[in-house]
Amino acid sequence: MKTLLVFDFDHTLVDDNSDTWVIQCIPDQCLPDLVKNSYQKGRWTEYMGRVMSYIGDQDISPDTIRSVMETIPFTDGMIEVLTFIVSNKNDIDCIIISDSNTVFIDWILQVAGVQDAVDQVFTNPAAFDKRGYMEIECYHSHQCSQCPVNLCKRKVLADFLAGQLKGGVEYQRTFYVGDGGNDLCPSNSLREGDVVFPRKGYTLERLLSRQSPQQGEGSSNPRVVGWTSGKEILMELKACVPL
Repeated sequence: MKTLLVFDFDHTLVDDNSDTWVIQCIPDQCLPDLVKNSYQKGRWTEYMGRVMSYIGDQDISPDTIRSVMETIPFTDGMIEVLTFIVSNKNDIDCIIISDSNTVFIDWILQVAGVQDAVDQVFTNPAAFDKRGYMEIECYHSHQCSQCPVNLCKRKVLADFLAGQLKGGVEYQRTFYVGDGGNDLCPSNSLREGDVVFPRKGYTLERLLSRQSPQQGEGSSNPRVVGWTSGKEILMELKACVPL
């Protein structure tokens, strides 16, 4: 059976937030207060829709936005992890579950030449309209009270695993790599034999450290391995792949 590797995107695969990186395409790299102050907790995607509308109002072209997004740095060691996955697709499946959007993630993976490592990307759909404005939609609706209104990563992961099982694919283990508060919900759905990788010094690590062992959903909890670069993840991954 294969290993499933699940990645968050911002501050995990890439070493910044793609949604805030895009602000660099504005000449003064600053949003007006009217846009900045419009954010409501748990409704980041709607806020980003207003950000991208403002960027469109400044006559900033899709090509200019793309050229800026392609400069976001990958986190140390992550290109090596993705390259290893490409070389071992018989043993590893890889998905991204992210609160970014399809356009940003596709651009960034393509410019690095690592898109073949990723089997599916689950994120907010985005596209440019006839005016050249980027529009973003919420990924889905859900009933989870812990997660932002547009994305419950646990539901996405559960639906993916169920779909794979229907197609005859069952994973021996799941590795979940993330950093943020919205990575706690899916982390708590993992089983014994799975591994959750919280980035050291980030929110997910703090939240996991505060939990009692009983707070995971299963009778046995996944192993927790903190990371500072992709090297720790690659080491664990290599141990799972037959020589």
